[in-house]
Amino acid sequence: MATLRPTGPPGAGTRRPDRRALGAAGERAVAERYERDGYGVLDRNWRRREGELDLVVERDRVLVFCEVKTRTSDRFGAPVEAITREKRQRVRLLAAKWLEERRIVVREVRFDVASVVPGSAGQAVVEILEGAF
Repeated sequence: MATLRPTGPPGAGTRRPDRRALGAAGERAVAERYERDGYGVLDRNWRRREGELDLVVERDRVLVFCEVKTRTSDRFGAPVEAITREKRQRVRLLAAKWLEERRIVVREVRFDVASVVPGSAGQAVVEILEGAF
């Protein structure tokens, strides 16, 4: 199981973890979860001018584009609540570009959202909302 222990810049202490490191730790935890569930990871952090796809996975010719939201706590709501209408539209646009570039034949495309928060002993708690949008 993945730990959610990002490291910040030297001297930063442990109060505010580096956001990039926190996001990367969350994405690793979600990728590991998908792999345990039998998915193959096809791409991570695929970037274009319009934005980034966090995770692209596949199982049984079902292609999944997963937006990963990692938080240090759920104090301000669940991470999944941070997915706005604009973010959903951007992920769909990027998914179309990814598919066009790869020319992959799939039966089904799905958009998931993964929420990651720290649990006991720093272990990542991963919740995946399948078919979120």
